[in-house]
Amino acid sequence: MLALLLPLLLPALVGDAHAKPAKKAEAPVAVVAPAPEPVAAPVVEDPYLWLEDVGADTSLDWVRARNATSEGELTAGPGFAALEARLLANMDSDAKIPYVSKMGKYYYNYWKDAKNKRGVWRRTTWEEFKKPNPAWEVVLDVDALGAAEKESWVWAGANCLAPAYDRCLLSLSRGGSDADVIREFDVPSKSFVSGGFTVPEAKTEVSWIDLDTLWVGTDFGPGTMTTSGYAREAHRWKRGTPLASSEKVYAGEEGDVAVSTSHDATKGFERDWINRAPTFYTSQLFLVRDGALVRIDKPDDANVSAFREWMYVELRSDWTVGTRTWKSGSLLAIRLEDFLAGGRAFDLLFEPTARTSLSGFAPTRHHVVVSTLDNVRSRIEVLTPPRKAGDPKGWARTALPGLPALGTVGVSAVDPEFNDELFVTVTDYVTPTTLSWTTIAKAPGKTPAPTPVKQLPTFYDATGLEITQHEATSKDGTKVPYFQVSRAGLALDGTHPTLLYGYGGFEVSLTPGYSGNVGAAWLEPGGVYVVANIRGGGEFGPAWHQAALKANRNKAYEDFAAVAEDLVTRKVTTKDHLGIQGGSNGGLLMGNMFTQYPDLFEAVVCQVPLLDMKRYSQLLAGASWIGEYGDPAKPEEWEYLQKYSPYQNVKSGVTYPRVLFTTSTRDDRVHPGHARKMAARMLEQGHDLLYYENMEGGHGGAADSKQAAHMWALAYTFLWNELK
Repeated sequence: MLALLLPLLLPALVGDAHAKPAKKAEAPVAVVAPAPEPVAAPVVEDPYLWLEDVGADTSLDWVRARNATSEGELTAGPGFAALEARLLANMDSDAKIPYVSKMGKYYYNYWKDAKNKRGVWRRTTWEEFKKPNPAWEVVLDVDALGAAEKESWVWAGANCLAPAYDRCLLSLSRGGSDADVIREFDVPSKSFVSGGFTVPEAKTEVSWIDLDTLWVGTDFGPGTMTTSGYAREAHRWKRGTPLASSEKVYAGEEGDVAVSTSHDATKGFERDWINRAPTFYTSQLFLVRDGALVRIDKPDDANVSAFREWMYVELRSDWTVGTRTWKSGSLLAIRLEDFLAGGRAFDLLFEPTARTSLSGFAPTRHHVVVSTLDNVRSRIEVLTPPRKAGDPKGWARTALPGLPALGTVGVSAVDPEFNDELFVTVTDYVTPTTLSWTTIAKAPGKTPAPTPVKQLPTFYDATGLEITQHEATSKDGTKVPYFQVSRAGLALDGTHPTLLYGYGGFEVSLTPGYSGNVGAAWLEPGGVYVVANIRGGGEFGPAWHQAALKANRNKAYEDFAAVAEDLVTRKVTTKDHLGIQGGSNGGLLMGNMFTQYPDLFEAVVCQVPLLDMKRYSQLLAGASWIGEYGDPAKPEEWEYLQKYSPYQNVKSGVTYPRVLFTTSTRDDRVHPGHARKMAARMLEQGHDLLYYENMEGGHGGAADSKQAAHMWALAYTFLWNELK
């Protein structure tokens, strides 16, 4: 729910944030007015507030005019149509990997292609899935539903009731927004349940307790949503009763980020949880037991989860328990009932070093698979718990076999309640992604190497390309790694069009991954592609992220600048051939790079960005990110925030690299007003830029592949025009 991706990774408050409140009425007093003195015209701090009114005719007229200018320039060239068609073909390829999730005996997949632009939700069996061309049973056709109901429905997921998985709560959003409609669906009949559970459009949290009971957090009226726009209350809702009369079990504070709920249906370990998130990085976790809420004793910034008998703790800061201090970034385990009884004898599953970090873990029926990054390279271990508490042998550790030394490995449990099967994905920048399967052996050391099940086709010609890893030295001496994808034996003569990508926030790690569109649009024609692992991300654990929080945000920008300078020093490229790209928090990165370092770059693609850090916390989900950036309403925090608020820092009389801003009218996470206002201010100042706003798509920027292909073709065409 809270990712900006997420990165990756979220109703606008429209009006003047700086308007004075109305005064209380006072008794009139007779006065003699002095002669008026000349008064200077008032200074308007933000003349473009009107562009925050997302759907106003004046705003949309401005958008259409900017779109026409951008499309008129970028689509006119002879190569645009071919590039757009190729990107669309990649996105709609029938040979894409159909990633699945197992529910009961079926494997479910959501799929989009040229025929199914909004997608189909479908299922198959394992035996069919392993075939090159599985036979799929369509459960819901989203395009057909949208046509029948005359709605621009976008699939937002399904929550299905275990163990039969024959009833689901489907999430559908209009145009791709984060807010969605919840509707109960009967899988056997492939139809919505008449009179079933339905939640109106909102940013809703919902999960099954049983067939006739739900946990639900949604907009129950004034005061029931947080200032971030998420659910503030946890309700238990019985079938056949009005949503408004559901039982309120818990309520957080209005200034919290969110309150969420979940039900664990694992047989023998059924549990209900309520999670209150006061900030993006802090939480209070409650176990619902015997009608009471039992608060889990943990650091506020630690993540806690439980599966079967075990409780797992991921630390963001050092934690002293008794005589032992556990290091920030560690993963701990303890039997939940022992913990609730007062025990604090944790087992250490992972402890970070300066260049290693935890990237995730996946419990299976008998084991835990721990994924780590070693200098941004994946490492996977299978851990087996001791049979009895206090066993001096502790957890047994075995490396998962058959994995590459370079690249990104993702591991997920297929059906953790019942088996030790794993899905394993392996990817890097030039090798098409492979989806494999294995099952952990009773003796984990004898686990077979994962067996490939599906592989992406080759979407571009990677012949002669190589991946190399380098380090730049940031302003304060910190070593910042980055990946470079280029021709082997690249001539270091500074002539190569180079695209530098970054994010640098919210603990998001940028690891190698195959992108047919980056390859087809940038690498195959001869461009160099670079990904910077700057501070603010999670590549080296919580400390790497926390080093660029709030007042230290400049560290992320100094890191990115250092990578850019290193590319020039190494003569990979020069300023005239160097472009940069980022979206969401990465869009804020882009805004700061061209306003603070205008001489380093020639072109900038700034996507669904945050840019006005004065008002960000008042727009849509912005208040939820105060833990990352700071609170502009506090003078002491605005003092540093204003230093990296691009909207306040862009100036006339400065030569900036040319910028392409892209955003979405339907983005209800990062308000499109950020990009609109920045573009308007820069145009007023006389800067040369382009702006494109898709009318659908949510925070992802596009509601279907056709829209996405168009936006990416605009971006790559812009980059080639500016950098070649």
